[in-house]
Amino acid sequence: MQVRKAAPALPEKEVVLAITGKAHDISQDVEVIQSALAGEHAGIAAYRIAGGSGLLVPDTLKVALLFKSHHEGHRDALAKLIGNIGATPVAPKSDDDYVSQLKLGALKSQADVLSLATTLERGAASGYISQISSIRDSGLSQLFAQISADEMMHWTTLNGVIGGSLPAEPFQFG
Repeated sequence: MQVRKAAPALPEKEVVLAITGKAHDISQDVEVIQSALAGEHAGIAAYRIAGGSGLLVPDTLKVALLFKSHHEGHRDALAKLIGNIGATPVAPKSDDDYVSQLKLGALKSQADVLSLATTLERGAASGYISQISSIRDSGLSQLFAQISADEMMHWTTLNGVIGGSLPAEPFQFG
């Protein structure tokens, strides 16, 4: 699997200033942001633990590490938002907790890792989409939409690698 460098992202702005350039009051959205941050911690752990398992061939590992770096970027943006409103970002669980929660100990092959990653990425994309409607701040909604697009890109890539077909029906995420 070949990894190409993506087009440069939009210039990194203060995420709180998001789309409109105005300060946003996201304090009422902190629980949603914390939940998203917890999900990013789980995604990072899954890629880190599976990546260190020795089950992935080098090209697949390269993509897994790229996707992990995307999740780290999501984590950092979400944690910064939480800190900016004066709350403490939720901490990651222990690796043992993630191994148990995500059933990472059952992974025996690269195919197992890819299948799990595909499932997790689909859940992440759907999770972000479903949370958008509960967010009160439009700038934060935009951030969640951007993150969900990354998660859908991950799912689409992984789904293709495992030989999955594209969904025949619309509205597959959310």
